[in-house]
Amino acid sequence: MTITTIQKVIKIGSSRGVTLPAKQLRVLGVRDGDEIEVTIRKRTVAADGDEVLKVANSLLERYKEDFSHLAKR
Repeated sequence: MTITTIQKVIKIGSSRGVTLPAKQLRVLGVRDGDEIEVTIRKRTVAADGDEVLKVANSLLERYKEDFSHLAKR
């Protein structure tokens, strides 16, 4: 079983680290001293769907006449 989670990097002394959610560790049966495999990849933030729709609708309204002329070509 694999659990994917997004965690923020925190400062721990002069190092950096992440916490592992206890609930997810219990689900996996991970205990102190167990070895786990960790893959690190910087998260890319995708635009929120509602935000994209809002901007698209705004552009459609703003250029409504231009789009109408283009549609008639």
